[in-house]
Amino acid sequence: MSDAALWSALADPHRRAIVELLLQRPRPVGEIVEACGLSQPSTSKHLKVLREAGLVRVRQEAQRRVYALDPAPIAALDAWLEPYRRLWNTSLDALGRRLDETSDET
Repeated sequence: MSDAALWSALADPHRRAIVELLLQRPRPVGEIVEACGLSQPSTSKHLKVLREAGLVRVRQEAQRRVYALDPAPIAALDAWLEPYRRLWNTSLDALGRRLDETSDET
């Protein structure tokens, strides 16, 4: 899994919707099709991209394919975003202090 494949997979709103759906619990393809309102072939294409990016795993249960999130790539994204979160928190804290100072002046 490359970072580019991961970001590319998550760039599509339909794939993000599938990831959010799978966050709740693993689901068979039929449920994903129904919940997302996409055709079965379209859903399968999106699931293939997510699988190739390492975001989802699939297991066979009789005639059904059940998809589940793989948390490892999400954890890698979280780690990558951490410095940016700190930057935003610092900026927001400074803004909060400035707003407090401004309200004290009025």
